[in-house]
Amino acid sequence: MSLTFAPPKTAVNADGERHRLTVTGGLAALSLDAMASVAYGPEAIVLVLAVAGGAGLGFTLPVTVAIAVLLGVLTLSYRQVVAAFPEGGGAYGVCRRYLGRRASLVAAASLIVDYVLNVTVSVAAGVAALTSAFPGLLPYTVWLCLGVLALVTAVNLRGIAHSARAFIAPTVVYVGAILVVIVAGLVRSGPAVALPAAAPGGSLQTVRILLLLKAFANGCAALTGVEAIANAVPSFRVPRVKRAQRAEVTLGVLLAVMLLGIAVLIEKFAVHPADGITVLSQVTAASLGEGFGYYLVQFSTVVLLALAANTSFGGLPVLAQLLAGDNNLPHLFALRDERQVHTYGIGFLAAASAILLVIADGRVNLLVPLFAIGVFVGFTLSQAGMVRHWRALRPPGWRGRAVLNGTGAVLTAIAAVVVTATKFGEGGWLVVVSLPLLVLGMERVHLAYRDIGTRLGLGRIPAPPRPHRSLVIVPVGTVSRLTGEALAAALSLGDRVRAVHITPSGADDTFVAEWEAWDPGVPLVRLHDGKRRLGAPLADYLCGLPEPHVFVLIAEVEPEHLWQRLLQNQRGAVLAHALRRRTNAVVCRLRFRVGQRGDSERRTGIPPDGPAGRTGTATTSG
Repeated sequence: MSLTFAPPKTAVNADGERHRLTVTGGLAALSLDAMASVAYGPEAIVLVLAVAGGAGLGFTLPVTVAIAVLLGVLTLSYRQVVAAFPEGGGAYGVCRRYLGRRASLVAAASLIVDYVLNVTVSVAAGVAALTSAFPGLLPYTVWLCLGVLALVTAVNLRGIAHSARAFIAPTVVYVGAILVVIVAGLVRSGPAVALPAAAPGGSLQTVRILLLLKAFANGCAALTGVEAIANAVPSFRVPRVKRAQRAEVTLGVLLAVMLLGIAVLIEKFAVHPADGITVLSQVTAASLGEGFGYYLVQFSTVVLLALAANTSFGGLPVLAQLLAGDNNLPHLFALRDERQVHTYGIGFLAAASAILLVIADGRVNLLVPLFAIGVFVGFTLSQAGMVRHWRALRPPGWRGRAVLNGTGAVLTAIAAVVVTATKFGEGGWLVVVSLPLLVLGMERVHLAYRDIGTRLGLGRIPAPPRPHRSLVIVPVGTVSRLTGEALAAALSLGDRVRAVHITPSGADDTFVAEWEAWDPGVPLVRLHDGKRRLGAPLADYLCGLPEPHVFVLIAEVEPEHLWQRLLQNQRGAVLAHALRRRTNAVVCRLRFRVGQRGDSERRTGIPPDGPAGRTGTATTSG
């Protein structure tokens, strides 16, 4: 018979749902990466096409249309992924079911790399925009990056719903401002201010295909973050699938409108790259002038770039939970706290991002070349997996959906190859190397868990439990109330109890006299070690015992105040570490809380000054 005590299910569900996302909250918490890409996606296209001068810039809109088509394919595909894999995981979930375990680990590794790089690029880009406006802050770039990262991490540790509510207002302001820029620019007949003159360019004829492919690959950086909603479906409120699908479609529509609108204005106002001025800044000035609207767009862009890191904090912890559930990551990544937060996943993401920011010295230009490689690997694998999904289930209209996903797989594979080839020498090799290393690491974790499962007999019914005679060893250092508590607990746990006293070479006559005067009815074993070690002599003694089941009970004082921990000698920790490393004994650490004097004396029968009235010093291990 088993008894289970739990709070009412409705109360638990209501409290859990309160910490989950609505459609609007999902856009704010999981889509900032994609939204913020409007600030650098079109510029990435223009920077490449400007090599061919005005003729090349004339292809800005066609390239953006191609990216928008790919965006539409990805949006529809991930909408289907949400329905097919409501447990989340996105590309990892698709590959795990249809492409095999190795492909799923590659997809997971690519997503992990993308999430970490998204945090570093977003934070660095936001701080770069801030230092551009206030050059006096430039020497403090790294500290500003770490400060922004700490702020976003702290918000997410309060729960994903809290982070969503905190980011809704900046998201609405940013999207509204960009849409106003587009509408105002379309209505205006000419630029509101004079724009920088174009630099002389070359001819497009000799580099057309390569140039357009590179521009397409650069512009595809605007598609990073599209998969985050599909990765975090469990973070939505019920009905989770419908809410996640609505959020995915809304993101696709908004992002396509903003990208195409900015591209149209780039061609309309003949915007060219200029030192110290972003393409979005030029488009905004041409549409709204340089008044309040211009500064509102710039400021909201700075804020959203800094907050775009939140996409990773919503997606990576859920992905890590799934990987841990499949024994590919340590199981602690599957743990949630009372706010439904994956604390360890958030902590890993924050730590990895902080290390990258410090290594790159907070310079966004060193990080951007690494950004888009990993995500396209995941895109390609997920699209290919969805093709097999439709072929396996064959629902009505499955051929059209399979063609859609197959086309997406081809396009994203081309983008992945082009981005890797063009960015390899600019730091992309780090991603190419890190992906197989991550896969290898997850393989080793999986093998370790499999080996542990085999030794534990997981999946097999064990023999009925039978009691064993047990021996309890209690390390003792003084005759005190702590020693009495430890021996009393040991006598309750085992059939036989032995106290062990470790001294340097030579007898401790004072302790022996006090022990004999007390006479607790427990045999005392005295060990000698000339090197004044604690763990080694006790471990050697345990290894020589014939008993198969030995328990070691280490009594420690639990201080009344936190600062008093500094007064402890840590003998208990030293003993526990040595025994766990060198023996098979079960190590138990008994926390003795210093309470009322009379209560302790009545429990142990030992006066506070010991049997001889001597004032002793309390130790952490008896």
